[in-house]
Amino acid sequence: MPSSETRKIINDPVYGFITLDHPLLLKIIAHPYYQRLRRIHQMAFAHLVYPGAVHTRLHHSLGAYHLMCNGLNELKSKGFEITADEELGAKVAILLHDIGHGPFSHALENVLIKDVSHEAISILIMRVMNQEFDGQLETAINIFTNNYPKKFLHQLVSGQLDVDRMDYLTRDSFFTGVSEGVIGYDRIIKMLTVHDGELMVEEKAIYSIEKFLVSRRLMYWQVYLHKTVLCAEKMLVKIIERAKELFSQNEELVSGSNALDFFLGISFDENIIEKKLATFCQLDDFDITYAIKNWASHPDKILSTLCRFIIDRQLLKAKLQPVPFSPAFIKELRNDARSRFDLTEEEAGYFVFTGQAMNTTYDPADERINILFKNGHVKDISQVDNALIHQTLSSPVKKFYICYLRE
Repeated sequence: MPSSETRKIINDPVYGFITLDHPLLLKIIAHPYYQRLRRIHQMAFAHLVYPGAVHTRLHHSLGAYHLMCNGLNELKSKGFEITADEELGAKVAILLHDIGHGPFSHALENVLIKDVSHEAISILIMRVMNQEFDGQLETAINIFTNNYPKKFLHQLVSGQLDVDRMDYLTRDSFFTGVSEGVIGYDRIIKMLTVHDGELMVEEKAIYSIEKFLVSRRLMYWQVYLHKTVLCAEKMLVKIIERAKELFSQNEELVSGSNALDFFLGISFDENIIEKKLATFCQLDDFDITYAIKNWASHPDKILSTLCRFIIDRQLLKAKLQPVPFSPAFIKELRNDARSRFDLTEEEAGYFVFTGQAMNTTYDPADERINILFKNGHVKDISQVDNALIHQTLSSPVKKFYICYLRE
């Protein structure tokens, strides 16, 4: 019997009890870099539309780990060889797959630090932890970076049918109350198989996979790219951009966070994250939220107004449409903003701005979802008979948005 020191049970609202039963797993979840995930919202500002969506990256990490455990057990029960080291490596890889996320997750990616993805930061953090834990994360890093011979292990971590997506759809639909996002994750996991070294699903899971992909599409447009959620997150980007602009002009800004002040003040350096990784790992949603509260009384009217709008949930108005907005319409709205706040044309861009939102239901050019039939044939999910996920749903859907001042 394992002792309580090598086994921990966590009660999760979605799946029930989650078990961590290896000393390395317990060391990882106790690490300050991992505990930081408690202070980063999984869905950024989605809670402004769906008040229940206040779960964190830590919740998601543990949930994805739980599904990884189930998936590995299923594959082992079907006779596929997975060594103890590989099993531990896959579990560590999924626990740490999002550890590189910064404050407010995707909303501020490439804003605080230009041209550095959260995946790249995750790898850097994993390598630092690997040194701290005497090389015990080597297999996990190889699986995460797709440098391990058994490709299906990487596909469980990162692919179009990975446990990451299975958990965030299940968890996000649970906490938002949006039932369209509910997927049959348990059936999909039961149908997992490996063929020629690659992860596939048995043909009995075709309809579950189609439901998974349609649910993902609905969740993107109903939740992740909901016009109000999108607007709030773009307003947050504008706040950080304005703060950076003021910082560059040596304006006094009291954010209350030394780590945030550092990243607001730096000029672009492609190696900055490696040099200042420990500083980055001090950042979380609390730094940004506290700064916004401080800046709501800043003398700069652009910064203070945007911050008050976020705090009071007096958000800009947002519209989505399938074609770009006319330059005349944009100019009219910006002229209105200029007259109301006595702004220059450039400054009006903080209150009236446009962009594109895009989502692809299923991209066959990416990691494919392959169906293994009883006769040994393999087909892409978009190529099965009477496929629901056909070429039309494989094309990206673009919508153009505009955010502007309410009347």
